[in-house]
Order: sequence, then structure tokens, then C-alpha cells
Amino acid sequence: MQGKITAYIELARPSHWIKNVFVFFPLVFAMRVGSLWAWGKAWQAMLAFCLASSAVYVFNDIADRKRDREHPRKKDRPLASGRIGVGRAIVEGVMFFVVALAAALLLNILVFGVVLAYLLLQLAYTFMLKQKMLVDVMCIALGFVLRAVGGALAISVNISPWLFVCVLTLCLFMGFCKRGNEIATLGDSGRAVSHRSTLQGYTLSLLTHLITLSAGLAIMSFLLYTLSPRTVKSFGTEYLIYTSPLVIYGITRFAMLSMEGKYSGPTQFVLRDWPIQVTVVLWLVAVLAIILHGRAFQGWLHSLPAISEARMPAPTACGEMMCLCLG
Repeated sequence: MQGKITAYIELARPSHWIKNVFVFFPLVFAMRVGSLWAWGKAWQAMLAFCLASSAVYVFNDIADRKRDREHPRKKDRPLASGRIGVGRAIVEGVMFFVVALAAALLLNILVFGVVLAYLLLQLAYTFMLKQKMLVDVMCIALGFVLRAVGGALAISVNISPWLFVCVLTLCLFMGFCKRGNEIATLGDSGRAVSHRSTLQGYTLSLLTHLITLSAGLAIMSFLLYTLSPRTVKSFGTEYLIYTSPLVIYGITRFAMLSMEGKYSGPTQFVLRDWPIQVTVVLWLVAVLAIILHGRAFQGWLHSLPAISEARMPAPTACGEMMCLCLG
């Protein structure tokens, strides 16, 4: 009995709920970290998406149970290994589906609509779109975008175009890395195609280009976001740009380890790789410090005589230089 309960829990993949952290992005970047009400709503949205993602994982494992038996790690999943039957898995999936929608509806009708859209998109991906090259990764990325949008609607803030661009480009990058990881893990091309048909078209050469492109887009999107007038005005400082080395390191390390096949996916990467854990913590601490104290620190820094003099224009020197050039 205990083994069955463990199998049902494993089928829901609670360790993968960390992916739903994107729900909290709007709370942080809309400067609502000091609002207990906003935190409460964000956690409610997090719960709804955790339940929804578990429903998706169950139906995904039902659809992929035969192919998962070809994978060295996924073959031990409850359905692939035969520890749970398909009928009982369907019941579990439907329960998660219904409860997720109910939890979303308790927030508001807009969040309900986003969670429903997320569920329908992921089910379409599971049973049809995952067989289409590029579309499969786009579906994964859009699923994360919907998480972030749901988080914004839960706390009643405007959905920023930057939220869409940054999350989309970052998750496209992670999606292509996941495909590269699968090829690196499975090795033999015939075995890879047996596990996922699109891996016949996703060659290592193509994925290297796609990962490079999407990584560049993700980094540039973040840099442009930090320097946009809207962001500087919202944060009261341009200091967010100085967190970019951590972002660049995290993205490049993710790409490196994914192509080596060291981890089976983003979840294991975040939970097991201590350098990336340190990077994420440092970045979060830096962002929170900028949100809470960045404006005051910049004001204090600019009040120092040496800094104030350094920032003052020197029209006389410029004028003298122009005279010399023209004379």
C-alpha cells in the first residue's frame, strides 16, 4: 500500500513544482514584495499551477509510457515501470485537472482562464504538438509565459511586454537545452528517435545553433529590460544592470551542462547543481536589495562630493576643445 501511495505521488512529480516559481516574477518586478496580500495571492496562483502541472505530467506519462521505457532514467517512472495502471492514472490526472481549475477560480475569472489555457496548451502538446519540431519547444516556453501571466493577474498588476519577452526567450533557451540533453543522454540516434520522434531532426549541430541563438536573445532581452526607461523609473535606479554577470553565468552554465547530458532536465539542474544554486540565491538577494534599498543608495551615493563633481558636465573644457579644433 505504501508503495502505491509513493508511486501516485511520484506520478504527480512534486519535485517539478519548482518550475512554477515563474508565478512570482510579476510580484518581484512589479515592486509588490512588501505586500502580504500580494504574496498570499501569488501563493494561491502557485498552488493552482502546481496542481495543473501535475495533471499535465500524469497525462504526459500516460501518452509516453512506451517511449519512456527506452530512456535510461524515465524507464523507472510509475507508468513506464508498470507500478500504476493507465486507468488509475487517468483518475489521478482528472482529479488534478478539476482541482487546479477550482483553485484558480477562487482567485478570479482571469486566472481561471489562464490556467485553463495552460492546461489545454499542454494537453495539445502532449497528444499532438510534441511531434512537431520547433513547435514543441514553443509550447514549453509559452507554458512558462502563461505561468508568469497568471501570477500578474493574481495580484492585479499590468502584464508588462518585458515579462513576455524575457520569460519567452529564457524558456526557449531551456527548451532547446532540454532537447540537447536528451540527445546527449540517449547517445545512439536510433534510441533517441524511438524515445522522441523530433530528435531525428534535432541534430546536435542544429541544437548548438538554436541554443546559441536563444541564449543570446535571453541575455539581450534582460539587458534591454534593465536599461529601459520604464524599468529605471520603476526601480528608481539603473543598478539592475549590474546583476547581468550572474544572469550570463547561469545561462552559459546551463547550456554547458545540458549539452554534456549531466542532468535530465531543468529541475535536476536547479536542485542538484550547487554553483547554479549559489548564482540564483546571489541574484535574488541582489534584486531584492535593489528593490528595497537601490533608490536610497543611489541618492546617497550621488550626494557624495566626489561623485557629484564627477557627474557634473564640463562645458568650459568642451568649449575650449572646440575652439582649438576650429582655430
